Amino acid sequence: MAKRIPLPLRAYRGVTAMVTPLLPLLTNYRLRRGKEVRARMGERRGIAGVDRPELALVWIHAASVGELLSIVPIAEYVRRAGFGVLVTSGTVTSARLAEQRLHPDIIHQFSPFDSPRYVRRFFDYWQPDLGLFAESDLWPNLISTAAARSIPLILVNGRVSERSFRRWKRMPRTIGTLLRSFDLCLAQTVADAERYAELGAPRITTTGNLKLDAVAPPAREDMVDAMRAAIGSRPIVAAASTHPGEEAMLIEMHKVLRQRFPGLLTIIAPRHPERGPGIVSIAQQAKINAIARSRGYLPDRGTEIYVADTMGELGVLYRVAPVVLMGGSMIRHGGQNPIEPAKLGAAVLHGPHVWNFQEVYGALDRSGGAIQVADPNELQEQFVALLTDQSARDRVVASANVTLQGMAGARAKTLGALDPYLMTLRLNYS
Repeated sequence: MAKRIPLPLRAYRGVTAMVTPLLPLLTNYRLRRGKEVRARMGERRGIAGVDRPELALVWIHAASVGELLSIVPIAEYVRRAGFGVLVTSGTVTSARLAEQRLHPDIIHQFSPFDSPRYVRRFFDYWQPDLGLFAESDLWPNLISTAAARSIPLILVNGRVSERSFRRWKRMPRTIGTLLRSFDLCLAQTVADAERYAELGAPRITTTGNLKLDAVAPPAREDMVDAMRAAIGSRPIVAAASTHPGEEAMLIEMHKVLRQRFPGLLTIIAPRHPERGPGIVSIAQQAKINAIARSRGYLPDRGTEIYVADTMGELGVLYRVAPVVLMGGSMIRHGGQNPIEPAKLGAAVLHGPHVWNFQEVYGALDRSGGAIQVADPNELQEQFVALLTDQSARDRVVASANVTLQGMAGARAKTLGALDPYLMTLRLNYS
C-alpha cells in the first residue's frame, strides 16, 4: 500500500512528522497574534476537549467562517436525524461563530494540526463513522488517515478555482490519490465537477452552492435599533470582510466623499476582527476620527470611520447600510461572499478579483444584482451614484434577490446525496 502512495505525499508525511516537535513554537507565535485560543490548544494536538457522544458520529470539517456557515444546515439535519455531530474548523473566528450558530448538542473542536501524531490521536478518540469535508480544505494526513481507517468521506460544496486547478494539474498523482479517498464529491458547479473529474475524483455530482441557501446572518433587534438611532439620518457607505490595502483605500475615499455628503459615516468590517485597532490607527494617522466597536462604542456625531471589529457585526451592518463594498475584491484575494448583504437589502459593489465566488458574482453582474468596479475611482463614482439614487439601489437589490432565488436548491440536493450514507449508519447501529 505504501508503495502506491505518490512520493510527494510520502514526503509530506515524513516532513510533517519531523517538524511536529517544533509545532509549539508555531502555536506560541499564533497565540501572540490572536490566532489561537490558549485554553483549547490541546485540540490542535488531537486532544479532545469534550466527551464523544455514544452515537454514530458524523464529522464535518469546515476550514473557516464561510465554510462553517455553509454547513450549519447540514449539521442540524444530521443532528435531528439522531446522529452525533462533530464540527471541526481551523480559525478563532469560526470557533466563535460556531458558538453562535451551532445547536448546543453539536460539538465543535479545533481541527488538529496536520501532523501524523496529532491526526492519529484525533481519530483514536473520536472514531467518526462518516466524514464530510467542506469546499476545498484538503489536508493530506487528515484525509489519508481517514481513508486508511475505512471512514467514508464525502466532499460537500466542493469547488476548485482555476488557479488551484492549474496548480494541482502539475501534481496529478498526488491530487488524484487524495480525491480517490472520497466516496463522493458534491461539486458546486458544472465547471467544478469537470475539474474534479480531470483531477481524478471517481464519483461526482453537481449539487450547487450551499451558500446560496444559507440563512441571512441574524442580528438582535435591539442592536439594529441602537445602530440606526446612533446613525440617524447620516449618509452611510460600508465595506464588509475587508483585507489589508482595502481599508487604507476606503479611508482615503472617505476624505473625498465627505465633501459631497456632509456627515458621511464609513463603516468598515474587516475580515479578521483582530485587525480593527490597526485600521483605527490608519484612520487617525489620516486625521480622521475613528472608533472601534470592540471598545464598546457606537458611532457618535463626530465619528467618521466606524470599525465593526467584533463577531456578529455583519447582520447589523447589512441591515443599516444601503450600499456595501464586498472586501477581498479590490486586491488579489478572490472576493468574499456577496449573498448575505444582497439578501438583507444592501446594494452590492465589488472589485475585479472575485474568483472565489466567480459563478455567483457573474450571475449577479449579468442581472444587475451587483455592480463591478475596476478601480478606486470607479468605486467612488458608484458610491456617489447609488447614494444619490434610491431607485437605482432598489433595482440592484431586487435583481439580486431574483437571481439568488433562481440559483438556490443546493441544500436539498446535498441532503439527498447524504441520505443513503446516513441510512447505512442507522442500519449499522440498529
